[in-house]
Amino acid sequence: MSSGQCRIAFLAAVSCLPVGACNRADRPVAPPATSASPATAPSTERVVGPLSPEEARALSTMNDRVTAYLALHFKIERSLPKLPTDATPEQIDTNQREFERRIREARAAAKPGDIFTAEARPIITRLLATVFGGPDGQQLKDSIMDENPVDPVALEIAVNSRYPDTVPLTSVPPQVLQTLPKLSDDLEYRFVGDWLILLDAHAHVIADFIEGALPR
Repeated sequence: MSSGQCRIAFLAAVSCLPVGACNRADRPVAPPATSASPATAPSTERVVGPLSPEEARALSTMNDRVTAYLALHFKIERSLPKLPTDATPEQIDTNQREFERRIREARAAAKPGDIFTAEARPIITRLLATVFGGPDGQQLKDSIMDENPVDPVALEIAVNSRYPDTVPLTSVPPQVLQTLPKLSDDLEYRFVGDWLILLDAHAHVIADFIEGALPR
């Protein structure tokens, strides 16, 4: 395979792994095919790769799960009482907690692996191991753990539970965000201890997680 062909294969498999894009006014838009790469995608958009076709397919199993979750998210969000333009902090908090309650009720049977699928999880942990095994890996890991020195087990982190109010939303290094599949603005990657959390930022609910995602 020529160097040009290798570059195209790398971008197709790695550079464009968007996971879920939604239209609030209507319904979730199906994510682009994982194998597709937009013409404008810069070659540096992803920092780890390449992925084999099998690994790209494994990661793409998250697409449908994220799209389905966001469909539920937006349906419930549209059903919430409208906040006044001059809403007080108390009204905003009450609205947010009602959003959380309805999400949790609708996903009463949710469990680990519902979004971070069994196929995608080992690929994600391998990608993270590559990032944190790089030259800046220890520094990146230290920055995460310094901000977030907590024990997820002691906090009773669980799928469909509220993100702990006592744990700050710490920053995620750009090298990590450039490696993992992209998310919509309504879902975020966060670390709680060494667990990778998929957080519904508006409902403040843990949609899924991967235990021990940070390599030791």
